[in-house]
Amino acid sequence: MSQEQPLWRLEVLADGDTLRQERLTRDLQDALHRAGAAETTFLTAEEGAPTHDGRKGGVVSEITALGVAAAAVRPASRVLIELIKEWCAKDRHRKVEITEGDRSITVTGRPDDAQERIIRAFLDHADEPAAPEGGQE
Repeated sequence: MSQEQPLWRLEVLADGDTLRQERLTRDLQDALHRAGAAETTFLTAEEGAPTHDGRKGGVVSEITALGVAAAAVRPASRVLIELIKEWCAKDRHRKVEITEGDRSITVTGRPDDAQERIIRAFLDHADEPAAPEGGQE
């Protein structure tokens, strides 16, 4: 994946159950592939975002997080969110955290009105052109 393309990090949340998280992550990747969604790849420890406690992920991150290149491009981002919501709806305990840079949202299969507003705000921000890093060039 090119560094210039936007990258969404998808992480299936499984309450610390690594085996379940791995299985569900692979299932989500298969579902996105079958639907013809954006190409996904398993992130390596070097590519992975820091964990919630600030440390980089190790071996576990290679099987529990997916990277999606160019997901932030309209309308692909909206389609991807809908596919994730449909996948989550298969089991009320499924949750997927989507991270882009320093922003993140958690998607469930049964989002309430507040979560829908958060998702819309996340997508609206994704539709805005990114500012170049390091200021003016």
